[in-house]
Amino acid sequence: MAGPKRKEAPLDPFKRAVTLATRAIAADSGVEVVFSNEPPGLSGKTARIPEPPRVPTREELAAIRGHADAAALTVSCRDEALHRRLAPSGGEARAVFEALEQARVEAIGATRMDGVSQNLAARTEQRYARSRITEETERSEAPLPDALALMVRERLTGEAPPARARPLVNLWRPWVEERAKRQLDQMQGTLLDQEAFGQLARDLLTALNMADQLDQGEENEESTEDGESEPDQAEDQGDAADAQDGTELAQESEAQPDDTAEDTLEDQEDGPTDQLDDDADSADLPRRSDPWRPNFSVLDDPSAFGYKVFTDEFDEIVTADDLCDADELDRLRSFLDKQLVSLQGAVARLANRLQRRLLAQQDRGWDFDLDEGTLDAARLARIIIDPMHPLTFKQERDTEFRDTVVTLLLDNSGSMRGRPIMVAACCADILARTLERCGVKVEILGFTTRAWKGGHAREAWLNAMKPPFPGRLNDLRHIIYKAADTPWRRARRNLGLMMREGLLKENIDGEALAWAHKRLLARPEQRRILMMISDGAPVDDSTLSVNSGAYLEKHLRQVIHEIETRSPVELLAIGIGHDVTRYYRRAVTITDAEELAGAMTDKLAELFDEDAALRALQRANPSAARAKRKVLH
Repeated sequence: MAGPKRKEAPLDPFKRAVTLATRAIAADSGVEVVFSNEPPGLSGKTARIPEPPRVPTREELAAIRGHADAAALTVSCRDEALHRRLAPSGGEARAVFEALEQARVEAIGATRMDGVSQNLAARTEQRYARSRITEETERSEAPLPDALALMVRERLTGEAPPARARPLVNLWRPWVEERAKRQLDQMQGTLLDQEAFGQLARDLLTALNMADQLDQGEENEESTEDGESEPDQAEDQGDAADAQDGTELAQESEAQPDDTAEDTLEDQEDGPTDQLDDDADSADLPRRSDPWRPNFSVLDDPSAFGYKVFTDEFDEIVTADDLCDADELDRLRSFLDKQLVSLQGAVARLANRLQRRLLAQQDRGWDFDLDEGTLDAARLARIIIDPMHPLTFKQERDTEFRDTVVTLLLDNSGSMRGRPIMVAACCADILARTLERCGVKVEILGFTTRAWKGGHAREAWLNAMKPPFPGRLNDLRHIIYKAADTPWRRARRNLGLMMREGLLKENIDGEALAWAHKRLLARPEQRRILMMISDGAPVDDSTLSVNSGAYLEKHLRQVIHEIETRSPVELLAIGIGHDVTRYYRRAVTITDAEELAGAMTDKLAELFDEDAALRALQRANPSAARAKRKVLH
């Protein structure tokens, strides 16, 4: 007897409709739609769409459809081979070019289909309603790619920027129109011609004094053509095959139309998709859909900055439970506690001192003798003495202590074996408990590799006949010891995993730092702090044996520079027996692992003291506080 049929979730029909509509607009039945809590975007033919809330509003549903429509239009209306040829190699010029091209493909859909236009408008409204970049009052702090994308959108579709984003556009509009008004006015006539639009966008970048970045891109292209002609030919053949497959899929979908997809599409927008596909000339062009990254950086695409990964097929992100069972974790934790009995007392005293300083910043105060608020019971004696005396009230002042999350990123390389890793585990354990008492969430992460000398990645490289300069050539292992939302009492035993024999191998710091930074950016807290604890420069024998000697160190410097100059995350580092001040702005080097507890608590206390001082300065002199914040970050 068949079991009962599973009841459909309330939002399943909506997700199914969005998926079918996305494939119809993209004219490609191979497009996959994934609903997740990760940032929306397009990777290959997989569109990441925000997960709908349990009880969504109309505006939220329209914004979700807008994300899906934007991904579908990118697949349908953009030739990826042509886009790669026209786009600058990196820097701000690349970010501006990407933003302009995305505005073009979205304008094609918005001008042809009213439903798509409404969805894209809802998505834009939601984006800038939740963004803090609209609060910038100085042009140097306001992102040029966002402002230009909104200005081009206004010219191509006639839609004014959202109310929240108008201050951002107004900061840049006079400066841009003074230099590139002619190029902006000509963009309407090149809407359906990607190559002409791209050349016009490059002219606009030249008018905005970014010609040097364009020249750099052309030089890179020439060197690629001279030195890597065979890979380019192979890539062109692959693109041609992808185009042929895409054309066959499109023909099959036209020959056998799906009734559900047609009904869904008619409900969401007006206008046939086959006209859109014909006008954009997308059916006969090679396509490889990459996500649109307006904030182009080494964190988004390290390959554009000279850092390659031969294969990430064997990389893993694991929790302590994935690497050993509960009984072994308990045994390892007991061993750790026994080894550090003498150290725990000193670390606990330092942690308690930090706790007192943090709680002092969170102390609440009261305002007395008010006309309204909470009745002040301590002053009721006045009423008994003098019945004509008016009642007095009090009101509690809210603390200005910002909601904060701290990530401790621990080097799990072989050089940390012994006393250093035990001290690091103990300090992370006690600091996590201390900060949790103060209302500060803590995440503890570790990084190493799965094997010595390359592992499966090196075997794959050898089987591929050892292509030169393969890039990173090892299998990463990133470990989550304690997630930010996991209570300390549940994650305490996980730190014993660091005592496991054979866990500590090699360290690739740049990718680990980028991974921890990405996790922090997804957090909702107002303040995010990332502390790196390491005992040396990045070392991986397999990678360094087939690349330049400074290959991993160069990438680490690029990642650090990106986080320190462009990210809201506050980065600091502690080096054990190794000078990390040459990498990080905020750093301290200790010579003995026993000093780690003091260094960690001191650096965290300094950060929170700076924050308290900045809040006081903000109340007294806002302009001076902004200048001070720029100097510190």
